[in-house]
Amino acid sequence: MKKLMTLVFTTIIALALSMPAWSQSSTGAGKQAQTADKNSKDTKKAEAKAKKDAAAAKKKADRDAKKNAKKKT
Repeated sequence: MKKLMTLVFTTIIALALSMPAWSQSSTGAGKQAQTADKNSKDTKKAEAKAKKDAAAAKKKADRDAKKNAKKKT
C-alpha cells in the first residue's frame, strides 16, 4: 500500500509540473513571439535602409555618369 501511495503521489506531482499553468518555469511561448516580432521589425528596418542606400548610390552614380559624359564631349 505504501508503494502504491508513493506511485500515486509522484504521478500527481509529475502531472502538475508538466502542465504549463502550474509549472515552475515559463513555457517561453510569449518571449518567442516577442522576439520574432522584434527580429521582424529589425529586419524590415534594415531592408528599408539598404533599399534607400541603394537608391541613393544609384542616383549618385547616374549623376557622376552624366558629369563624366559632359566632360568627355
